[in-house]
Amino acid sequence: MALRTLRATNAALGTSLLGAIFVITCVAIFWTPMDPLAMNLESKLHPPSLTHLFGTDEYGRDVLSRAMSGAITSTSISVVTVVLSIIFGVIIGALSGFIGGWTDRILMMVNDATLAFPGILWGLAVMVVVGPSRVGVIAALTFAYTPAVVRVVRGTVLSVREKEFVQASRMIGNSEWQTLRRHVLPNCIGPVAVLASSMLGWVLLSESALSFLGLGVPPPTATWGNMLSSARSFMQTAVWLGLVPGSFIVVTLLGTNLIGDFLRDRFDPRMQGS
Repeated sequence: MALRTLRATNAALGTSLLGAIFVITCVAIFWTPMDPLAMNLESKLHPPSLTHLFGTDEYGRDVLSRAMSGAITSTSISVVTVVLSIIFGVIIGALSGFIGGWTDRILMMVNDATLAFPGILWGLAVMVVVGPSRVGVIAALTFAYTPAVVRVVRGTVLSVREKEFVQASRMIGNSEWQTLRRHVLPNCIGPVAVLASSMLGWVLLSESALSFLGLGVPPPTATWGNMLSSARSFMQTAVWLGLVPGSFIVVTLLGTNLIGDFLRDRFDPRMQGS
């Protein structure tokens, strides 16, 4: 009972944290306290006040407004990247596991070679080629994180394709495509949902890292990563410049981790009844 209560609490807390970030992002699309790009050198590096709740940066821009604007950029890139990675990963992993043979061997050879390198390293490599841009970041991170989805989906398909209900589907005359779509892919929903919740945090952290290194969305567009990068020179005199975007990142990562733990407990057969 205590364990169930803890799981429910974690799920509620994670949902609340991600819900708060979602609301802030939606509000920022239509309204921010001030123009996040408007500079005012007379107000630069002002500490938090009633006029600027989270202070101003080195160009006099409102930090709260930029953090809210950065939420749009960082979260949209993360969500689109996760969706694309799931789509490509499910297609490749399902075909590889269901068809088998040389198709499976070749696809897994390429996939395993890609997995041998950290995702952030692939992201850096692709960004160096395509240059800093929103589309470039999405392409780089999609390429980096799709192999993880392929591996999970393939493993699930391999364990399901020999089940009795799959054999029965073939015996009654369903095509391989119908069998894959109706009976195999639905069994991948649980593992993919758990992986997607974790990937959202990984991708957000990678996007912030790329922006921090100057390889993400170029300024003056605000992202949490480039806000942290700009704050490095003022950590002793204007600590709020790093605390605000850093807090947004921490809250989002904590929310995704809590949701991921809940989904893992929900869908993992080994956790049933524990």
